Amino acid sequence: MSRIGRLPVAIPAGVTVEVAANNVVTVTGPKGTLVKELPVEMEIKVEGEEVVVTRPSDLKKMKSLHGLTRTLINNMVVGVTNGYEKVLEVNGVGYRASKSGNKLTLNLGYSHPVEMIDPEGVETVLEGQNKITVKGIDKEKVGQFAAEIRDKRRPEPYKGKGIKYADEVIRRKVGKIGKK
Repeated sequence: MSRIGRLPVAIPAGVTVEVAANNVVTVTGPKGTLVKELPVEMEIKVEGEEVVVTRPSDLKKMKSLHGLTRTLINNMVVGVTNGYEKVLEVNGVGYRASKSGNKLTLNLGYSHPVEMIDPEGVETVLEGQNKITVKGIDKEKVGQFAAEIRDKRRPEPYKGKGIKYADEVIRRKVGKIGKK
């Protein structure tokens, strides 16, 4: 049986979880509300202070959906209580980020500045000119927007220039070595 799917999701104080028809789960907490349509095959029940997910059969597809459904519900509960954040660093001479309103402007060595608008439910915060923090309650949206920012100029292995995650380690390469 799925080890993750078997675990119940604890509902902290101040959080409500409602399961509607077609497994539409609504999680409301201090930071906001998240609504997600989960796989119809899974049976989701709110039992007291926890959510239990059960699967109908032991088919391979059902086993994989079991763990996924439980994890998605857990991510929603964590999102409305603590929220999610990803920290990105801009490295390189002349590379910098600036913010005005909900528009993030990145100068990344291109002939033009790259402008990005914060998607709904996601907020970017700047610390100095080279640290971008992406915050939000939806783990998927936060991760997606952080990945889109990073894609504007990925870190390169020779000088380490570009946008990288704060916890990412870039494997450096040795540059050209001339003939002797």
